Amino acid sequence: MAAARPELTAQADSRRWFALAILLTGAFLGPLDFFIVNLALPSIQKGLGASSADTQLVISGYAVIYASFLITGGRLGDIYGRKSVFLLGLGGFALASGFCGLATSTDMLILGRTLQALSAAAMAPQALASIHALFPPHERVQALMIYGATLGLASVVGQLAGGVLVALDLGGLGWRVIFLINLPVALVAAATAIPFLRETRKGPSPTLDIVGVVLSSLALLAFVIPLTEGRDRGWPLWSIAMLAATPFLVEMFRRYEIRLALKGGEPLVPLAIFASPGLLRALGAVALIYALATFFLTVAIYCQVGLAQTTMQAGLMILPFCLGNFIGPFVTGLVARQAGGHGPSIGYGLMAVSTAAMAATVLSAAPAAPPAIPFVMSLFGLGLGMGITIPTMMRVVVERIDPAFAGLVGGVFNSTLQVSAACSVALIGGFFFTAWGPAMRPEDVGHAFGLTMLLIAGVYVVAGMLAGGLGQRRLCGVSS
Repeated sequence: MAAARPELTAQADSRRWFALAILLTGAFLGPLDFFIVNLALPSIQKGLGASSADTQLVISGYAVIYASFLITGGRLGDIYGRKSVFLLGLGGFALASGFCGLATSTDMLILGRTLQALSAAAMAPQALASIHALFPPHERVQALMIYGATLGLASVVGQLAGGVLVALDLGGLGWRVIFLINLPVALVAAATAIPFLRETRKGPSPTLDIVGVVLSSLALLAFVIPLTEGRDRGWPLWSIAMLAATPFLVEMFRRYEIRLALKGGEPLVPLAIFASPGLLRALGAVALIYALATFFLTVAIYCQVGLAQTTMQAGLMILPFCLGNFIGPFVTGLVARQAGGHGPSIGYGLMAVSTAAMAATVLSAAPAAPPAIPFVMSLFGLGLGMGITIPTMMRVVVERIDPAFAGLVGGVFNSTLQVSAACSVALIGGFFFTAWGPAMRPEDVGHAFGLTMLLIAGVYVVAGMLAGGLGQRRLCGVSS
């Protein structure tokens, strides 16, 4: 087994922190481009003359493809080398972003978003995978915290930048700048990655489990597509059929992976890793983090429709959240020391209290604007909780999976987040629109938003219960 894991005994790279900064570009751009479109949708719809259903595909299409291929992207890095796959994904992402920025029709934009998502799924998991190869054990916790903070920051910056960039209308480009801005970022990242990143992979190169890729992708697509498209289309028969087929596809994938492992092959997802104590419970808690995806969607609607704010004002509204999210990762060490095994529950608890406080503030004032100070404080607390939770849960999950499967864990963690975002928007978002009512009157949106925040608070209470006791460190396959 030692021969299969040469990374564990490798010398630490003297340029490891600079290399991590480069790799985090990939981890940042993927989720960033999921969230950055939210506040730009009205401008995209107007600029391309698109229907509401088509503009929704700009978001949901990206989410479906990105979530479905993250696990495959992680394994590609394990097999063919993380630097190579990262650069390939980064180049593809830059080209796809340029394609989106130059789109002259909705179909062209949706195609560009699909290519963006495939490229992002290839590059995003490589940062987490490379942490095990680049850093000695005593530095990995800090590197993992930075990685987790980057994921959280991407969602916040995406929401903020989408509104601000569209409002600024740089160079008269309007909404196109949210895609074109990726080009210089990707160019700088590629130019520094080529000389400064070293190639890492999982020992002797296994072969890619093509059947496993197909089955896992079909299962994820069958689950995520109906969730992202079903409600807006009135839950047509095909959406129900796809959801009904999901458990059968999952079972086919499970049985195939087991058979392949028994034959001595290299499965896409070695199912034995899930036997690690606490791992499934940790992934269950991770799956509830992005209940916050519905917050980002609904707060934009609440600000623009209910409070009659501009796109710029709606984007700037979440600045207190951004501040809390920035501070959160810096206090995770203190939380872990003070709370011990219950440390992972602290972030969830803070998010639950903050969303409940936000709900009370909004509901008590609706349909008028809520009092500024309580609303700002609840936004800050929500951001702080998220800033604590994502890096903490990242460490909890990573410490329970063998470092030989570093690329896989990156794909599993990110895929769990993205699938949960799709579930959140479909289920909790559906609750919001139901509470708002078919008339969608501006005076009713505050009530719907407040009730939705109460529901999200309940989700975080459940997540905190799942995460309880998981803070006890378990270094799987790593000697401290």
